[in-house]
Amino acid sequence: MTITAPPRTSIRFRGRSFLALVLAPEAPVEGWLEQFDAWAAESPGFFIGRPVVLDVTGLELDKAALAKLVSDLNERTVRIMGIEGSDPGTCGLGLPPSLSGGREKAVADVLDAQSAIAQKAPPRKSNDPLVIEGAVRSGQVIIHPEGDVIVTGSVGSGAEIVAGGSIHVYGTLRGRAIAGTTGDAKARIFCRKFEAELMAIDGLYKTADSMRPELRSHAVQAWLEGDAIIMAAMN
Repeated sequence: MTITAPPRTSIRFRGRSFLALVLAPEAPVEGWLEQFDAWAAESPGFFIGRPVVLDVTGLELDKAALAKLVSDLNERTVRIMGIEGSDPGTCGLGLPPSLSGGREKAVADVLDAQSAIAQKAPPRKSNDPLVIEGAVRSGQVIIHPEGDVIVTGSVGSGAEIVAGGSIHVYGTLRGRAIAGTTGDAKARIFCRKFEAELMAIDGLYKTADSMRPELRSHAVQAWLEGDAIIMAAMN
């Protein structure tokens, strides 16, 4: 009895683009890690499940030092998917691959699988504002890398809004607001009632312990002046 093997199907390759968070340590690395730990203590779980690229441009790390840095970040639940700015010969077996040619995009994550807010949004131009009708619940992440995000309700604790432009919250902001993620230093954050866990504009962060306590429960706006986030109450 002769059995004929089924015809072999072709192997299919597809190209896909993924958004990743970029971490760019500064020298000395030990001091940078101390600053990172202080920041992470205010935002536990921020990096869990996020793709991260490590940019070591200008650090001139040899393979041993690079491996130690990757290991140190791994212990902090930061999983490095690729390394940018290193000598390709430095990355080898046991280290993430060397990357090049990346272009700036938004700090990004996928929308919570249980949320249909963004999925129900009508088609729009990339630079049009994204309007979220109602509240953003705890654990949800809303991303709009090319424009403003407007939330007509409140943003719950543990929720996150990521915008390439400004963020407007017409209720209480209890979660994290990350604006200007594509390099827009003119982006601002506005909220009717300020209770935020973290605010960021163009890569600069301010955590709850460094925010002025007298602003709590007030209408607030935040913007950049040089390398500082300025916050003020709105009348």
